[in-house]
Amino acid sequence: MAAVQCEELTGVDGARIGIATLNAPQTLNALSLPMIEVLDEQLKIWANDPDIVCVLLRGTGPKAFCAGGEVRSLAEACRHHPGEVPPLAAHFFAAEYRLDYRLHTYPKPLLCWGHGHVLGGGMGLLQGASVRIVTPSSRLAMPEISIGLYPDVGASWFLARLPGKLGLFLGLTGAPINARDALDLGLADRLLGESQQAELLDDLLQLNWQEQTALQLNSLLKAQQNGGQSQLPEAQWLPRRKQIDALLDVADPVCAWRAIAQLRNHPDLLLAKAAQTMLEGCPLTAHLVWEQIQRARYLSLAQVFQMEYAISLNCCRHPEFSEGVRARLIDKDQKPRWHWADIAQVPTAVIQAHFRKAWEGRHPLADLA
Repeated sequence: MAAVQCEELTGVDGARIGIATLNAPQTLNALSLPMIEVLDEQLKIWANDPDIVCVLLRGTGPKAFCAGGEVRSLAEACRHHPGEVPPLAAHFFAAEYRLDYRLHTYPKPLLCWGHGHVLGGGMGLLQGASVRIVTPSSRLAMPEISIGLYPDVGASWFLARLPGKLGLFLGLTGAPINARDALDLGLADRLLGESQQAELLDDLLQLNWQEQTALQLNSLLKAQQNGGQSQLPEAQWLPRRKQIDALLDVADPVCAWRAIAQLRNHPDLLLAKAAQTMLEGCPLTAHLVWEQIQRARYLSLAQVFQMEYAISLNCCRHPEFSEGVRARLIDKDQKPRWHWADIAQVPTAVIQAHFRKAWEGRHPLADLA
């Protein structure tokens, strides 16, 4: 079976709805380069087809919409090209960020069903959709600190725009957020029940797409959203915002790291777990998170993806990413040997170098508007 399945359904008025399904449940629908390319090409075709009025993006299996990018092959390529940018990495990140940007700027209603795990690259897809749907099982996170990468796929944009210091905290700790958090923080638009997808699709096919499309679609979603309300989990992060804002009212990433580290024995288990995850994570990543969020406040969406492309390629030139993937996903010993184990020892020159171009000539994403 294809790892991305694409189909079209015809509604009562003859209009068609495109459905793209990530179909790799054995890897929690992690995005490989071929999956990215197929999805991007199909979305381009549907955008230019006047008979396609709406697109639904979803994932197969009960556990995850998409648990991120397929990073094992990337890390393997990095090990075979030490100190260099592997061709696979240059191709993968350019294709992934083009896809994410296409979603953000899509000319037609694009609904994304973000159930279960929505991690890393999955967040890139969900956040680009015009209607971001979560369910009671949704668990959203940018956990890259654990593998020595950094929150990419547009996270510089959406983390920088969260209230107060919450974006910085989530980037430094990789802490997950539930459906209620996602709605509270503006990272989701609608909550629907786990079993409502078929009903939603049926209702979409019944709409008259020739008249007042936006009004009809909004009314449909409002009517549907009652189905999951009884299972909505309690808010986790907005109630802790004041504490987190005070904690991270600091001057630099070293101080931020040390402030969060003080929570590792906190009686609030949610904060304690977040601190422990950070402390087991990559100190270089913490510096990149701090810097990317600072810079993203003044960038357009296209500039964010262009910046992230540079950071990603430079991460592939350094040993932290391949070591993190080895420890977490390949050998699974959970004991990464970071090159800079102390956050205060990461050279400023190394951090700044991650934001410089790592290619010849024109930026590969220069044509993003």
